[in-house]
Amino acid sequence: MSKKNIDKLLIFALGGVGEIGKNMYCVQYANDIIVIDSGLKFPEQDMLGIDIVIPDIGYLTENRDKVRGIIITHGHEDHIGGLPYVLKHLNVPLYATKLTMGLIEAKLKEANLLGTTNRILINADTVLSLGTLTATFFKTNHSIPDSVGVALDTPEGVVVHTGDFKFDQTPVNDQYADLHRMAEIGKKGVLALLSDSTNAERPGYTGSERSVGVEIEEVFRKAKQRVVIATFASNIHRVQQVFDAAAATNRKVTVIGRSMVNVVSIASELGYLNIPDGMLIEPEEVNKLAADRVVILSTGSQGEPMSALTRMARSTHRKVDILPGDTVIIAATPIPGNERDVGRTVDELFRIGANVIYGPGSVTGVHVSGHGSQEELKLMLNLMKPKYFIPIHGEYRMLRQHGILAESVGMAKEDIFMCDIGDTVEIQNGVARKGSKVQSGNILIDGLGVGDVGNIVLRDRKLLSQDGILVVVVTLSKQDGKILSGPDIISRGFVYVRESEGLLEEANRIVTNTLTKLMNENVNEWASLKTNVKDVLGRFLYEQTRRRPMILPIIMEV
Repeated sequence: MSKKNIDKLLIFALGGVGEIGKNMYCVQYANDIIVIDSGLKFPEQDMLGIDIVIPDIGYLTENRDKVRGIIITHGHEDHIGGLPYVLKHLNVPLYATKLTMGLIEAKLKEANLLGTTNRILINADTVLSLGTLTATFFKTNHSIPDSVGVALDTPEGVVVHTGDFKFDQTPVNDQYADLHRMAEIGKKGVLALLSDSTNAERPGYTGSERSVGVEIEEVFRKAKQRVVIATFASNIHRVQQVFDAAAATNRKVTVIGRSMVNVVSIASELGYLNIPDGMLIEPEEVNKLAADRVVILSTGSQGEPMSALTRMARSTHRKVDILPGDTVIIAATPIPGNERDVGRTVDELFRIGANVIYGPGSVTGVHVSGHGSQEELKLMLNLMKPKYFIPIHGEYRMLRQHGILAESVGMAKEDIFMCDIGDTVEIQNGVARKGSKVQSGNILIDGLGVGDVGNIVLRDRKLLSQDGILVVVVTLSKQDGKILSGPDIISRGFVYVRESEGLLEEANRIVTNTLTKLMNENVNEWASLKTNVKDVLGRFLYEQTRRRPMILPIIMEV
């Protein structure tokens, strides 16, 4: 009779399910935890003033002695952007491929963590022993080189995390997806598959990156003046195609935008970008060359307000202007939520008189996704043949659609687990079920503050942004409780003081009467005085204006 396992295998996400970004997945067996990826996401519109969002790693810091390491699948921000914050609280070994590590090291250097972080290079043939778990890897295609999937051998069976992937049969850098190894892993048996769901709603196959190169070269040939091309800095295949098209059309390239400059220098240093000698020029040299001999490679494909493209569109860039007749290519799809910003930038470019090639409305060939569409997701499922399936990396509707695809290739509905962040899938003696939740959520980063802005601060910011603030300053006498000076009312973002003198005088009178009445009744605790002033004034202002400004009473005693 076989001995039953008393330990359980736990699989859970601390980010990346039910959302786009901040990918972080954990596999735990007994006293060993492996973390896969550590990303960030950009704030939603109601997160006023927030710069970025990272996963809550409370569960991992509580169990820090069990965390054997963080494995990174590839170098995109939604997979590496959280590392400078996470490694400060969780100093564990970091495993990544050469290019991915190069991009991470630039981040760690900025955060002064390079010296304290144990960094270990891996490749597709590496075998890692991490406690009771063993990690092996397989090559995948994505829009950045050196991307890998992970197979974790656990006492319960093999757990596979695909990383971000598509099946590009003609990849730009000749890094083919290792279908042979994937099939081998599947043949040996996969207990659970965690697979990328980004394009689960898209039928068919995702186009090859090579087709984009042809389109970009065609646009370069036809353009009579300068070409400005904006794309994700980390889409190194796309960046390579820009250099290739520039070489073929005898143009020089200048790179602008901090992240683009960083990535181009790191990738070319490590041998992942092939830039012909003499092709790169400084931004200052752009105006010295004939307009049809120049390409400007820029950040800003998402319409970010401070990006190079947006500043050029508004003529506020220090070094480069866009002129009427220039061709601007936006070689990326807007991330959900960024459509308005991209639209605004495109409008401004058209106003200048530029020819803009963007989105599905024009030349569709200047961008393809780095993620597999439905047929490729089915292929991955068929290669791996998992016993259990957990769709990851996508908003809930994408995960759900991926679940439907798994059913279409023969999986039973009860073997497919739809998870939110913090949900665990427990597997014991080969049987999987939903387990209890672990601590999870968003940590908001605002400037240098990590996690010091929560829901209450955001609620206050929202209030301030909607109806403004009214500060009421009063000085009371310690002896007899009489009002010595004030009330002075200061208004910001509520009403324009000069045009609302009557309203503010009446507000002043109401505050005076309220305080006098309370003093006569011997109410002199500050909390009671402030609450009463807020209530009475709030009611009056709402009746008069139908607005609810934040009211801040300041009471001083002398």
